Amino acid sequence: MQLPYSDGLEIQYLNRLFDKTSECYKFFWFQAIITKILEGKDVITYEELVNEMIADAWYMVTEYHLNLGPRDTLEKLVHYISGISNIKPSEKKDVVLKFLENCNDKEVLKKKRMLVYNVPYRLQAPFMDTIKGKAWNVPEGCLIDRINREKHLIYYFSVLNGMNTTIHIQPGWFRYINRNQEIIKGWLQYNMILYLQKRNPSVPGIADKLQPPKERKMDKVQKYWKLILTLKPVYEIYGDNIITERDISIDHFVPWSYVAHDEFWNLHPTTREINSSKSNNLPDWDIYFPKLCRLEYFSYEIMNTNEIVMDAFEKCAKEHLNNSDIRRHIYKKDLSLEMFSNALENVVYPVYQSAKNCGFHNWVYKTVY
Repeated sequence: MQLPYSDGLEIQYLNRLFDKTSECYKFFWFQAIITKILEGKDVITYEELVNEMIADAWYMVTEYHLNLGPRDTLEKLVHYISGISNIKPSEKKDVVLKFLENCNDKEVLKKKRMLVYNVPYRLQAPFMDTIKGKAWNVPEGCLIDRINREKHLIYYFSVLNGMNTTIHIQPGWFRYINRNQEIIKGWLQYNMILYLQKRNPSVPGIADKLQPPKERKMDKVQKYWKLILTLKPVYEIYGDNIITERDISIDHFVPWSYVAHDEFWNLHPTTREINSSKSNNLPDWDIYFPKLCRLEYFSYEIMNTNEIVMDAFEKCAKEHLNNSDIRRHIYKKDLSLEMFSNALENVVYPVYQSAKNCGFHNWVYKTVY
């Protein structure tokens, strides 16, 4: 993926920004720079950029459980902040940024400082072929002086002043990034996806996990189950409660924050309170998967004997059943409960186990009296 050409700017070096990337910092640092430029800022502090890095990594680490690198300080810092704060994994970015701006925790401040030891300087290495090897291994102040004598860089530095050190975006690059922002953001995300996929080889839907969770549309699935409710009582699998039309909520058995899809075989009805309680945890397999099988088989039997329910299922399938092999194995006619359960397990269990290996927690529903 090539970036747009520009007279007077060394675009060929920008294209090489992520050529040698063993950790995630370059992606998040450059993404933070783009964010601030698009806010109209051309003078930006280390503190502002690091806060953006943490906020951008927040969802990937806390909501989606992505691994950012083998010894990643940013990932560890996000986990630490999650532990000392009451910030939800799916909280809005502004809330995360506000917390960071007012946080004086010593460990947070220490780890923030660690994040700027190398990346502000190393990011622009492709532009500076005169700085090689041991020339990088000098005190920060000396390195800043050396870099500030280079030509054609995206940004230069003020005198070193801890987290108040500023970078100064050059006018030509400021205009270029604003003018080509959509292409540059797409290029950055493409490179970030390639990096994260290597670090998380068994995780599906990496492209959907770079941003905060989006509202998902379950209208057709809800209508399907509401139709069944009018025919027979439906009991949800976690607390064995009867589901009502007013209280129905569609749950992802393996959390959406892992699967990043709304496939029908992973969806089932529960109540709003229970769905909220479950959050993005993994239901205990031994307790709940057999119940899931019985519930899904219950609807499978109804759809195969009721044309109206089958029609509702077909409408769901157009959006929520995108694998023809899975449909053929799980939803073909004349399956016994055992055959249906085995087919469903063959699809769900590998995904469930992979999510478990990525750190999603086991969950058992506890009734609140």
